[in-house]
Amino acid sequence: MRTALIIVCTFFLIVQVEAQRGWEVGAGVGVSHYFGDLNPDFDLGHPGPGASLLGRYNFNERIAARFSFSFGIIDGDDARSDNSFQRARNLSFKSNIWDLSTMLEFNFFRFEHGHRDYFFTPYVSAGLGAFHFNPKAKLDGTWHELRPLGTEGQRRGREYHSIQPAIVYGGGLKFSINYRWSINVEIYGRWLFTDYLDDVSTTYPDPNQLRQQRGDIAVQLSDRSIEIEEFPRVGEPGRQRGDASRNDSFSFAIISINYYFGQLDCPRISRPDLLYRR
Repeated sequence: MRTALIIVCTFFLIVQVEAQRGWEVGAGVGVSHYFGDLNPDFDLGHPGPGASLLGRYNFNERIAARFSFSFGIIDGDDARSDNSFQRARNLSFKSNIWDLSTMLEFNFFRFEHGHRDYFFTPYVSAGLGAFHFNPKAKLDGTWHELRPLGTEGQRRGREYHSIQPAIVYGGGLKFSINYRWSINVEIYGRWLFTDYLDDVSTTYPDPNQLRQQRGDIAVQLSDRSIEIEEFPRVGEPGRQRGDASRNDSFSFAIISINYYFGQLDCPRISRPDLLYRR
């Protein structure tokens, strides 16, 4: 009886030891991409820098909750396009992105820090986030914030919000170096609820009204087609400036190194003397 009890308790100990819990933190660098009215074909040839800080709580070897703070620089330029309308439109922008997100993460394979066999897994994550953006455009060597200019005729106080929610999704690969350190390679996209990440969405406003409300710089940055001599001007009031039927988006591709604080869980035996009773 004692032998059988020892075997059962030993088996229970092994099962519990393999379930890891605990926090890990990490930092990574990579690239950011913008997709929208100035990059409708999902061109990946012009990435911006990206960086991220990560916090992850591992519930076990499969499920984790993760929290991240990311920064990126995105941009778009009609001059890069092969589309004649875009080249004639001649709009461009640049924006810093500050992003916070929280997600639930699932490992496809069993993953344990420092384990000889379970040191690698692909994973997926999904959750919610919020981000801050501030599109700018360059005119005569000076960068101007576009949101306060109401380039599509927005009334004062009716401009789009610079802080927006997002649905975050993506995944990657985990590699355990040893018990404490691991490497993640991941790609995460943002499904946005705004089409103004690039300050382009609907139609051209009346330039006279815009000049009265916002000034000459707003008019110049609203319609830049007059700067391109090889194409006819496209910035007529009411004419399409962007595609409001499809929201913008952005993504991060990051390589990070992470440090694990957790410990292996061991079962609590409140009556160890039971192991030796006959």
